Amino acid sequence: MKSTETWASPAHRRTVYLVLAVVGISILFDGYDLVIYGAVLSTLMEDPSHIGQLSPAIAGTLGSYAMIGVLVGALSAGAVGDRLGRRKVMLTAIAWFSVGMALTALSTSIVMFGFMRFLTGLGVGMIVATGGAIIAEFAPANRRNLFNAIVYSGVPMGGVMASMFALTLEDAIGWRGLFLIGATPILFLLPLAWFALPESPRWLVSRGRKADALAICARHGLPENKFILEPAPRAATPGSATIPSTRRSDLEKTGFAGIFSRAYLPGTLLIGIMSFIGLLSTYGLNTWLPKIMQANGASAHDSLYSLLALNGGAVAGGLIAASFADRFGAKTVITSTFILGGISLAILPTFESVAPMYPLIALAGIGVIGTQVLTYGLASNYFGTASRAAGVSWVAGFGRLGGIVGPLIGGLIIGAGFGPTISFWIFAGAAIVGGVATALIPRSPADAEIIEISEPVTRPSQEPALPTR
Repeated sequence: MKSTETWASPAHRRTVYLVLAVVGISILFDGYDLVIYGAVLSTLMEDPSHIGQLSPAIAGTLGSYAMIGVLVGALSAGAVGDRLGRRKVMLTAIAWFSVGMALTALSTSIVMFGFMRFLTGLGVGMIVATGGAIIAEFAPANRRNLFNAIVYSGVPMGGVMASMFALTLEDAIGWRGLFLIGATPILFLLPLAWFALPESPRWLVSRGRKADALAICARHGLPENKFILEPAPRAATPGSATIPSTRRSDLEKTGFAGIFSRAYLPGTLLIGIMSFIGLLSTYGLNTWLPKIMQANGASAHDSLYSLLALNGGAVAGGLIAASFADRFGAKTVITSTFILGGISLAILPTFESVAPMYPLIALAGIGVIGTQVLTYGLASNYFGTASRAAGVSWVAGFGRLGGIVGPLIGGLIIGAGFGPTISFWIFAGAAIVGGVATALIPRSPADAEIIEISEPVTRPSQEPALPTR
């Protein structure tokens, strides 16, 4: 598609790219926060003088505290964002996250460290949930999948950044310095967001503030026909199918009432399981993979390269998977890569040396982390307009329960003395379950409604067959 069909003006393009940068960098530091704890965990466990004596079980619990905060922050962000606006929530989240990382670096006890991880997680959750809504409302329709993939690839890219900093800087600045790096967004990203991130005109219109929306469009070069005007509802043609009143009512429900209505409930539950498994694997592996690799014979230093391979594969694989998703559908791609990740993890224990394991770890990163960037796009396309924000928050929030369970499972595995073979097989089994759940997601009721409205019914007694997503 030509550039002139994508951008109304240079100002439009500049505004959207700046919004993309703000959200992308924010989520980059979400990924940094995710991996930096796993990267310094060996240091904290080997020397109790830092924050206290850490057993594997306590270390796993500490890894989950941040995820509990992310869960609360993500589920709260949808409701708060609908009331206060996307901009205010995002600015608050950036500042909150940065302060939380700084205070974590100053922790002197296990209790303080865990509490600061929880508070930091609140900011991360707000960033993840609000960022998805911002991209959905600012990105051009023909680039929405690409922009969504770029932004959420910030999670594994942040993991790569954390792994590289841990490898090169930990000896010089210590684990506290690595956490202070995570606090730097308040110095450069918050000022950028303050000037470059406008409020969503679509949100303003939904709140009855059309004059403010028009002013923002004029100030930032945003085309009014794409950001203000809503298409008129299409009337059903004579002889078209009649949408059952109960399902139409479900599709018109807003927020969580919509996604848990009878029409959406099966898909909502399966999408939740898909995200749960993806984040269980993501956070479990990023927290414990270095320790598992050490149990397999790697040195403490070399084990950090496993995080680099895991997240490096996720970055490249996620972007490649996004291009395939535009062609074959996100559901098909996520199902396939979950299976790929499960197979890769299952055969890792067959290697007796560490070096040949890194390519398979990269493939596992594609399967369990890289395609997590597609889950948000799948959810935003699955749920109708009335309940889309709640659907994205559900993916971000319920999925983070998996982020809570993942480090706990890893801690229990290590604490019970299981070897690397059982550890890898447990995470491999989880990935296979995620693939099955994704494959079972039914066709979106919103898609079915469009087909029924637009296609005449030739035999009233039999509804037309719907294609399988």
